[in-house]
Amino acid sequence: MKRAERLHALSEMLRRNRTRGYSAERLAREFGVSVRTVKRDLVALENSGAPVWSRPGPGGGYGLAVGASLPPVSLSPAQAVALMAAVSAAPDAPYADLAAAGIQKILDVLDPRTRARADELAGRVWVNSIPPSSRAISSALEEAMSEQRVVRLRYTSRNGTMTNRDVEPVLFASTNGQWYLVGWCRLRDAMRWFSVSRIERASVTKTACSGHTVHEVGEPPANARPVHGREE
Repeated sequence: MKRAERLHALSEMLRRNRTRGYSAERLAREFGVSVRTVKRDLVALENSGAPVWSRPGPGGGYGLAVGASLPPVSLSPAQAVALMAAVSAAPDAPYADLAAAGIQKILDVLDPRTRARADELAGRVWVNSIPPSSRAISSALEEAMSEQRVVRLRYTSRNGTMTNRDVEPVLFASTNGQWYLVGWCRLRDAMRWFSVSRIERASVTKTACSGHTVHEVGEPPANARPVHGREE
């Protein structure tokens, strides 16, 4: 394990168990290095801003201060590139521009060595992404979803019929390579799926949504899942 990866793993190990200290000997065995190397790594973490504490005696050792936060990020080069690849491959996903801005913040605070390795690895990952949809439309849909306000759409159906609709946004869904806004259509008085690519115009109104929930959409496909990143 290279040093940058070991520092990341060390900080994660301490983070998961902040109240109980680990001895330098235990940490050295865990990572297969010398006690001297572990102590140098702990000093490096502390210098980077991690709230490392140390105390002697039973129950002592090294840990992280309870209630304190870690440095802004602690990612390996591969993790950083994974984030870049995911966003680059899906520029039409909801909040994609915010995700790209967030990743840039992460890259900006990586240590220079990790950043250089991430940049080199990123050059080995190519994506063939589709052009994103209108930024004005995407921004309106994202704002309406976040603020739970009715969004007014000009929408062209599959058969070419154009209608104006007030929709209460419930969720974004991706299926068969297409993104959809799923919401309660006040024109049809029913839940409807709107292909984002067929929305001609979107504007957020001042009207609050009436409280329709994801459960009203129905059962999701077996391979569908929310993007919160937690395993169920």
